[in-house]
Amino acid sequence: MRIFKIYVLIAPVFALVLGSLACQTAQRQATLLPPGTATAPALSAAPAPAPQAVPDTQTTPAVQTQLEVKPDPVAQLIAQVENEYQLGQDNYKAGHLEAAKENFDRAFNLLFGSSLDLRSDERLEQEFDRVLDGINGFELQALQEGDGFTEQKSEPAPIDEANEVTFPVDPNLKAKAEAEVKATHSDLPLMMTDPVAGYISYFSTRGRGTLERALARSGQYDEMIRRVLKEEGVPQDLIYLAQAESGFHPLALSRAGARGMWQFMASRATGYGLERDWWVDDRQDPEKSTRAAARHLRDLYNEFGDWYLAMAAYNSGPGTVQNAVKRTGYADYWQLYKRNVLPKETRNYVPIILAVTIMAKNPAQYGLDKVVTEKPVPYDAVKIDYPVDLRLVAECVDVSASTLQDLNPSLLRLTTPKDREFELHLPAGTKDRYLTAIAAIPPDMRVWWRYHKVAAGDTLSSVARAFHTSPRAIVQANNLDGDESLQAESELIIPVAPGKHSADEMASYSHRATAYKVRKGDTVETVADNFGVPPAMVRRWNHLKSDSLRGRRVLYVHLPIAPDATESHRAAAPKSKSKNRLQANASNKVVHHKVQPGETLSSIAKSHNVSVDDLKENNGNLANLRPGMVLVIGTPSR
Repeated sequence: MRIFKIYVLIAPVFALVLGSLACQTAQRQATLLPPGTATAPALSAAPAPAPQAVPDTQTTPAVQTQLEVKPDPVAQLIAQVENEYQLGQDNYKAGHLEAAKENFDRAFNLLFGSSLDLRSDERLEQEFDRVLDGINGFELQALQEGDGFTEQKSEPAPIDEANEVTFPVDPNLKAKAEAEVKATHSDLPLMMTDPVAGYISYFSTRGRGTLERALARSGQYDEMIRRVLKEEGVPQDLIYLAQAESGFHPLALSRAGARGMWQFMASRATGYGLERDWWVDDRQDPEKSTRAAARHLRDLYNEFGDWYLAMAAYNSGPGTVQNAVKRTGYADYWQLYKRNVLPKETRNYVPIILAVTIMAKNPAQYGLDKVVTEKPVPYDAVKIDYPVDLRLVAECVDVSASTLQDLNPSLLRLTTPKDREFELHLPAGTKDRYLTAIAAIPPDMRVWWRYHKVAAGDTLSSVARAFHTSPRAIVQANNLDGDESLQAESELIIPVAPGKHSADEMASYSHRATAYKVRKGDTVETVADNFGVPPAMVRRWNHLKSDSLRGRRVLYVHLPIAPDATESHRAAAPKSKSKNRLQANASNKVVHHKVQPGETLSSIAKSHNVSVDDLKENNGNLANLRPGMVLVIGTPSR
């Protein structure tokens, strides 16, 4: 696998740093850390070189003057990049993947965002290559196992928005709610206060959609959650804590980094047996996280003897609540609220949960009785001890990969874990079908190979081209007689070579970037079209979130090359005359050519009015052509 090809696959992940962080305050993040838990090191700027004493040749040694050495901006930049890179290594090895991605991203941003030109100093160029190759090395194993840094998409935690609003109290609504509370049966104490009434107003208006969606989704998990809460000996109505926190969404992610239906921070989750590694995050497993939350809340209640204080401690950490109690002498949530000794989000937290509880337990009074709740999704469970790509699993049981992701929300990527047991959830009634189909795939190929249902008109050659494999390999894997015709609706095992899953993965790009000076009117689309590369690649290479280039002076673009060109050729290419000519003409349109069946180097060179030697040199001295290759032609000489 080519080194920069790997970077192209992982670069979006560095640009895609997982969205928003919230629900818990930064204070909760600190107080929830158990002893010995590693956290992402903070960014610290590298110190400038210390002034050095320089002897004054015009004076005696006794009166030498210390002269300050002028700082070297290149050395300072490299020191900062190295600091981030080392932090990324440490976090990666410790399993703190999100922190590692942020460190690596900052390392690249320091290099790309500096006013220094990477090509202006050999030290900068060497640092870029060293860091790039190092990060590629970290990801190589992950890519060999399947999908590398490809992670599932998270959902914003709904409590974030509620924490940001303050709604006025409607006296009529409050009076009505007070009467309802008196008639409402709950195994949690319910109290009507102005903050609670304010949040009832919020969820009756602006936040109504959030509340309705959560109530609808609750049907999937209600039975399971109440069963687990009962087994752990805590109030059943703590289910509304999950409703307020995440809206019952297993993939909910707060701005503070809390994850899952019960919004656990990573450090606290570890203390309650929720594992988190490259492949799996148990905080997103509905049942496992529910049991952990029930035990944590039970422990907090045993510590404080009050469910309101237990919920407040669940939000900001037991240390925060203990300190507030010690400062005031009151072990009463509303007294702490009144004295403003709790963080703002914790002050809002309990009223939000109480408002949701009161409304959910009185749906008719709040117009929620028309909400249709979803049904639990039945599934078959299969315990496996090998890595397998969910796309292959989907083909085995004839469902979509997204369906399997929904059934397995704890999986962070499209590949199950390596070297450990995992309980794979399949659509109900498909277990036997899966076991039969997967048995035909060698265990070490289950992250690469695929099944394909033959469509009318498919031939061995067309299927082989679509999956970037050979007709012979398909024949051998399926014990066929080699006949080009295939029977429609039959299923074929497709032996896909590692790294050849898609057209995007087939695309290869030069190891070194070409610097392009942004001009007035340029967009990502126009620059991508100019260089013959996908706009998505331009955004990834430059850490852009949109097509706008406002404020950007330089873009870095990696020219596409033929897939057969070796890394050694690519690394040396900038030293060649032909490559230098391409870089010198970076502001001109670079011509590319997609190889068609039957074409040769001579016919392509002739059609573009270039020599065969130049064509070879521009593409890593390739000798063999394959249909679908994209060749760099360069700027036409005619």
